[in-house]
Amino acid sequence: QVQLVESGGGLVLAGGSLRLSCAASGRTFSPYGMGWFRQAPGKEREFVGVISSKGITYYANSVRGRFTISRDNAKNTVYLQMNSLKPEDTAVYYCAAGPGGGSWSERQYDYWGQGTQVTVSS
Repeated sequence: QVQLVESGGGLVLAGGSLRLSCAASGRTFSPYGMGWFRQAPGKEREFVGVISSKGITYYANSVRGRFTISRDNAKNTVYLQMNSLKPEDTAVYYCAAGPGGGSWSERQYDYWGQGTQVTVSS
């Protein structure tokens, strides 16, 4: 079992930045690919980005160039740095642990955090 806890959400003005953290505990963290997903009100959860166990990242088109994922295996933590935030980024953000190579599909992920709310006001 892997337990995941997100933090760092909040309210920010459009154009601002936030950094989300996802702290893992339980099983060894480093072999997992760590994904970020988000769910806006009335919408399905969607892929944001992922970092593989080897540190390779890829992102959804909607956030590429604005969001950056990193991981610190010594701290069992993955980060989502969000810059140039837009109102349409408003959502609950979830981190998830899954296949080491990473995946855009939430069905591939075994463990999920409880989510953290990000609200971007215009």
